[in-house]
Amino acid sequence: MRLRRWREPKKGSDGARTPYSLFGEILDWMLAPLLFLWPISIIATHHVAQNISNQPYDRALAENVTAIARLISVDERGRVVASMPAQTRVLLHADEDDAVYFQVLGPDGELVAGDAELPRWGSDPSERPTDAVQFRDAELGGEDVRVASRKLALGGRSVVVQVAETRNKREQLTSRIVTGVLLPQFLVIPATVLLVWLGLTRGIAPLNRLQALIRRRRPADLSPIDPGGVPEEVRPVIVAFNDMMLRLDENLQAQRRFVADAAHQMRTPLAGLRAQTELALTETDPTALRTSLEGILISTQRAARLINQLLALARAEASSSASNAFESVELEALAREVAAEFVPRAIEKGLDLGAETSGWPLVIDGNPVLLRELLRNLVDNAIKYTPRGGRITVFSAFDAERPRVAMIGVQDDGPGIPDDDRERVFERFYRVLGSGVEGSGLGLPIVREIAELHGGKAYLGESSEAHGACFCVEFPRSGERSLDTATPG
Repeated sequence: MRLRRWREPKKGSDGARTPYSLFGEILDWMLAPLLFLWPISIIATHHVAQNISNQPYDRALAENVTAIARLISVDERGRVVASMPAQTRVLLHADEDDAVYFQVLGPDGELVAGDAELPRWGSDPSERPTDAVQFRDAELGGEDVRVASRKLALGGRSVVVQVAETRNKREQLTSRIVTGVLLPQFLVIPATVLLVWLGLTRGIAPLNRLQALIRRRRPADLSPIDPGGVPEEVRPVIVAFNDMMLRLDENLQAQRRFVADAAHQMRTPLAGLRAQTELALTETDPTALRTSLEGILISTQRAARLINQLLALARAEASSSASNAFESVELEALAREVAAEFVPRAIEKGLDLGAETSGWPLVIDGNPVLLRELLRNLVDNAIKYTPRGGRITVFSAFDAERPRVAMIGVQDDGPGIPDDDRERVFERFYRVLGSGVEGSGLGLPIVREIAELHGGKAYLGESSEAHGACFCVEFPRSGERSLDTATPG
């Protein structure tokens, strides 16, 4: 029988979890106490019935003791005698169901009259005589007997009078009482089980209706379920289910947007590649043909870069539920590694690329691949937009006034971001007009997605140079909660 309020489903031999019935669990918890308490109630009923059956027969025994005590006297020699006519003895032994015994004991415990085999009174001999009759259970001839005893004073001497009878009538009365009490229970308990079963069946009916409602929903229907028509106990489950449906709908919408954006963005480079390829096929001059092939190579590189950024954005969005795969990442080392990776490209363009670290152990919990992609996009943007002879700094920083925050970013002395575009640079496919630099408009949205995935925030900070841009990303340090997503003022 299942007697735990909550448990994980058991696993079978193949490792699969074995389902269990909530209906059966509740039924067990309701019936188990009943089945446990029923034997206890039988024992208690029998004990009470014995006490009830003893009362009338104990009164009869006490009356017999009192009647015999009236027949005891002390003769002129000081001896205790019992003047019991034959009729009295016959009346004492006239019970049809039980054997009755009596005994009169003198001051020294000698038998004055009655049955010698009756157990002697085991009370203290020094006990003072009293009019009270005392009762006890004893055994006589292999049978249980009920004994009534009284110690009385007669002529300055103590006399003990005892009357005992077997327990047949008492047991019969006890059995009748117990039977009268328990017999209805044999009818009530099955009826109780039936009513409990019917009540539980009716009680879980809303769950069955809810199950049918969910089964009838179309696969694409992610609308919330109205929690007003469900039991109070199930409402938190419905609220959580609706919340899950909302997140699922958001993920599906993001996937649809991604597919639509990817299709739109890929159409232009593919059309250019096709046109350049068709042009190359018509060329007969080797120099013109080489020029066309170089244009195809450049378009292919741009398309590959666009595809890689689209895949990076999709990977960042799909990783929102993989936070349990995070590991410790040291931002200082990451900044130095990414800066070193872009040094050849910076030298080729005539840029001064360096790294400045705080010297503090800035450790965060994160995905090292995505964090590297975040910083690579920032450095790539800076190299694209910084003119020849410019300077780019990859930095990590620590603010003593905010010890739970770790910062990483990239600063350049390029043309900067116009004030009208500062709020939109993190939007997908948005590009600052008039920059003269080709791009997909996905680098900064990728940075924002990865930052939010790690509980951080990306924003455009204030550059320390006279012009240029400073992109900053803040993360909660290892063991801290997520940061507020609001941009610092």
